Amino acid sequence: MTSVESKPAAHPQIQGDKKPLLGGVLQRYSGLVLLAALIVLFSILLPETFPTIRTFRTLIADQAITTILSLGLLVAYRAGAFDLSVAQGLGLAVILVSWLQSSHGLSVPMATLLTLIVGALVGAANGIAIAILNVNSFIATLAMASILEAVIYGVSGGNQIVGGIPQGFLSLGQAQYFGIPVVVIYMAVVAVIVWYVTEQMPVGRRLQAVGSNTEASRLNGIRTARYIFGALVASSILASLAGVIFAAKIGSASLTAGAPYLLPAFAAIFLGSTQVHPGRANVAGTLIAIALLATGAKGLQLLGVPIWTSSLFNGAVLLSAVSIAQIRRSKSRS
Repeated sequence: MTSVESKPAAHPQIQGDKKPLLGGVLQRYSGLVLLAALIVLFSILLPETFPTIRTFRTLIADQAITTILSLGLLVAYRAGAFDLSVAQGLGLAVILVSWLQSSHGLSVPMATLLTLIVGALVGAANGIAIAILNVNSFIATLAMASILEAVIYGVSGGNQIVGGIPQGFLSLGQAQYFGIPVVVIYMAVVAVIVWYVTEQMPVGRRLQAVGSNTEASRLNGIRTARYIFGALVASSILASLAGVIFAAKIGSASLTAGAPYLLPAFAAIFLGSTQVHPGRANVAGTLIAIALLATGAKGLQLLGVPIWTSSLFNGAVLLSAVSIAQIRRSKSRS
């Protein structure tokens, strides 16, 4: 009699467990669902131009720079810092690596190394201001962005660099292997490295702890200043690497190369924080977010909408992602 009565009681328990599980999976991968919906929509609206190998190849190649910049931003964000200087850091690297080769005849390895060293110094300056002097990361990195903009104009003399860049350097950004643009390979390598460091190594868990609660981490023996400093240095180095790859890909150096990347990078980070591991920045979520943003922007572009629509789309996604994160935070507190 007891065994007969126990069976119906267990059934609702199992059913009740399945619903949250399914809802959790949909919540964690909602970006993939939306991405699939956008692909289907644009494929129907643009059957001759959107669902093609050429469009796909162009799409991922165009997002390689944004992805590398976003991954650098992710490292700083994991430590609780907002690095607003990454876009100008990218822009400085574009100018600097081109200028060192075209005006001073430096070899490709030397120009690249010096550019990355300058990026590390920029990150160190941010780290000193934020981790040691306790300046708010918004203020410190916004000030650094303004300083870097001035340096860009000072180094270039206010002129775009369009010649004198060695072909060997250009091949580093324009080559293809088995039909895959080399910049996509760079992107994949950086993504794997950042994923491994942030998700599989103790340093990644400590970065997350520092970003979640700096004071609690300090009381538990974590040297928070060291981790924040290191995260900002890594962020700036990756921004400089993105700039070097951008210069090699484009073959010229514009004074405003970095500025257009800031909004998409932040949008990818915040939207990515709602995916895969909701509540924290993660590489997989960021990649999903970038694919979603790029697909939406590319589809709108092929539809012939005005160019400013891409900025509108990115801004709307950023606002939505931040709002969703805030709502979830409020629910978790209640």
